[in-house]
Amino acid sequence: MLHPSAARLSHFLPAGGLFLAGLAAAYVKDLNVFFTSLFNVLPTLVLLLGGAYCAVYRRQRELSLMVTVYIAYYLLDTQTDFYRDNGRVREDAAVIFHLTCLLLPVMYSLYAAWEERTHLAQDIVARLAVLLVVGSVALGLEQSYPLQVQNWLADIRWPALHGAWMSLIQLSYLMFLIGFGVLIWQYLAKPRPLHAAQLVGLLALFWALPKTFILPFTLNIMCSQVMLMIAAGVAHEAYQMAFRDELTGLPGRRALNERMQRLGRNYVLAMTDVDHFKKFNDTHGHDVGDQVLRLVASKLSKITNGGGKAYRYGGEEFAIVFAGKAIEECLPHLEVIRETIAKYEIQLRNKENRPQDDQQGRQRRGASAASSVSVTISIGVAERQPEHRTPEEVLKAADQALYAAKGAGRNCVMAHGQTSRRGAVRTTEAAS
Repeated sequence: MLHPSAARLSHFLPAGGLFLAGLAAAYVKDLNVFFTSLFNVLPTLVLLLGGAYCAVYRRQRELSLMVTVYIAYYLLDTQTDFYRDNGRVREDAAVIFHLTCLLLPVMYSLYAAWEERTHLAQDIVARLAVLLVVGSVALGLEQSYPLQVQNWLADIRWPALHGAWMSLIQLSYLMFLIGFGVLIWQYLAKPRPLHAAQLVGLLALFWALPKTFILPFTLNIMCSQVMLMIAAGVAHEAYQMAFRDELTGLPGRRALNERMQRLGRNYVLAMTDVDHFKKFNDTHGHDVGDQVLRLVASKLSKITNGGGKAYRYGGEEFAIVFAGKAIEECLPHLEVIRETIAKYEIQLRNKENRPQDDQQGRQRRGASAASSVSVTISIGVAERQPEHRTPEEVLKAADQALYAAKGAGRNCVMAHGQTSRRGAVRTTEAAS
């Protein structure tokens, strides 16, 4: 099932930046000795560092991708070195180049789509076995029947689709097209920074291969960039695991702690809690409980319209930070969020009967349903005062206001020091 709504431009930013930097470096004509020497060792250096990084964190898929890219770089780099030194290509240059252009997108797409699902040692052995089998067959054919293999690869099978702009064999374009289809589908099904990096990496290889003998050091630069994209994708995901809550998509508690250290002198903090969540969870099950948390998180994320930012604090609790705001500015926005959640009805349905898309879900919510539940939240708010020495003290004051909101009947917003509750949509609490 595809999830295009979860796609983010931020997933592509690290890999896209590396791709653009590689393009700029590849078109530099006059390089001094330092950069020439650097580009010669850069792919090996990136493989050693990035490969060690992936190995330490047991990311065998990314490690196999780097090895695949490096092998392609090594095979073509020997050809470009001979060309630069002698002013002519080697006798086996054509068949090596065509084989690399054919097998690189195949192996790259295969390893990119091959997720780690088995025991670590078994997974590594399986990946190495595929690489050795494919490499051995290709090497055997190239050594035994070089002319026949070259003619078979270079044959124009679809004249109607052939264009003068094509610098690669037709089969290579077909393999790249299939690879792009697989990786686009993978990203839309599971939008992740790593999947975005793999897609941009394939695009970089597609651009670089035709320029192998045209632009100097294009191969060195772009293969290094692709391996860096993969390593950056792993680092990006590691950051998200540490700083972003997987269930709700909101920044997590660690991100909140970092943000609180960078607040100025004027700010407002709010603590939010789902009313009677434990009872709700025990009654309707953890799947519905997770659905409730995602609903509350999605509504709280819209607090950005009021200058705030929501965080998953833990369990059913959420925190909201308003930097540079006064409490009078924040309360109306918090009331809107509270009211929106209280009015929203969650339709309970079997997993087999879930809607296929958001539009179908809205249509079902508009129709009469056999079973539905509603949920409410309580909010406590505190503004930074002169007696507050740290943001943690303000957060503690907001937490005290949250307890006051619970004691005042729930489904309301209470400011620190406030004695009476603000208006609520209804007094029923998470009733089905």
